[in-house]
Amino acid sequence: MRVVILQDDFPPNSFGGAGVVALNAAQELQKRGHDVLVITTVRKGNGGETSYQGVRVRTIVSHYPLRFQAYVSLWNTPVVRKVERILQEFKPDVVHAHNVHGYLSWWSLVVAKKLGARVILTCHDVISFNYTKLVDFIDPKDLSVPREFNYRVSAWRQLLSSRFRYNPFRNIVIRYILRKYVDTILPVSSALSDALKDNGIKATAVVHNGIDADSWKESSESVSGFKQKHGLGDSVILFGGRLTAVKGGEKLLEALSIVRKEVPDIQLLVVGKKDAYAERLLAKAADSGLKGKVIFTDWITGSELHQAYYASALVAVPSLCFDSFPTMNLEAFACAKPVVATCFGGSREIIDDGISGYIVNPYDVETMAQKITKILSDAAMRSRFGEAGHARAVRDFTLTKQAELFEHHYKN
Repeated sequence: MRVVILQDDFPPNSFGGAGVVALNAAQELQKRGHDVLVITTVRKGNGGETSYQGVRVRTIVSHYPLRFQAYVSLWNTPVVRKVERILQEFKPDVVHAHNVHGYLSWWSLVVAKKLGARVILTCHDVISFNYTKLVDFIDPKDLSVPREFNYRVSAWRQLLSSRFRYNPFRNIVIRYILRKYVDTILPVSSALSDALKDNGIKATAVVHNGIDADSWKESSESVSGFKQKHGLGDSVILFGGRLTAVKGGEKLLEALSIVRKEVPDIQLLVVGKKDAYAERLLAKAADSGLKGKVIFTDWITGSELHQAYYASALVAVPSLCFDSFPTMNLEAFACAKPVVATCFGGSREIIDDGISGYIVNPYDVETMAQKITKILSDAAMRSRFGEAGHARAVRDFTLTKQAELFEHHYKN
């Protein structure tokens, strides 16, 4: 089949979660005999056709003030026209969209359908019904680990949070496009499927993201070199991603200030840019008695990222927002590392609580500290949890399985 993948940001210009998922999918589909073309955007430079890791890529230059995103993301006229021309040339059987809400715009799905393609949308997050990270459903005072949530977002709350950027027609238009022009909606977790349903969007089926665990293997020598480079010991916790307050870094530091009483050699390895928020984390660490215990690697990818996981004793994913299906969980399991992760979102769909890690409410700092201490203090448990997670990843979350499910929905 001829397949076009739409994705706002794509490697090597961006290594965000959805872009990496789109790249992995493109490569796997090509292995299975499909003719694949990726359409993506960049903020500056030149557009045109290139190739990245064996995948054909057509790049469109698109830049506009993000204060107008609630409007431009619906129909980015110059970009949609270019997408239409590319689709007319390529004549795809299937157009599989990932993130289009930034620059390609939702109207690119309309164009694809009108040109006769089957249109598939993989939903990676809540942006189809919410402007930013979803936090309204969380009560910070409730320290339990709930299994059910009301994800319904009110227009009033969106107006309060977005203020002058609010577009009263945005969600109405998106729901109309999804209902009339999209054949199949595939959220990356059951939790996201529930959130979509609570906000008037009906999902077709869940297709979890996959990972090639074999490609994450690293030599013990390279891992030792990484540890030496960053001054790491044996009680390292890995935390990272695009660092913002809702990723839960400050709550994690509060927990680690408790853990330090039992595990004095604890270190927090942060994979992320050392920006203004990073400085805030460092200040918080100093106030929490963790000065010198937080190490930043800056943004790393490839083999160096793999080494960061192997150099760690466990991985922490303490998000304070709805986190659809955190990539760090999969990456940790690819490296046989246990995970302590948030109860908000889809983490519990991969982590078996008490078997491959722990699911916690990140606002319950004492319980999070207890679980981290338990893992760090028991080498046999770390090994057992890591092996269980790795087995789960290679059994249930492979790129092959993900591609097979995509193919099923391309044809049905």
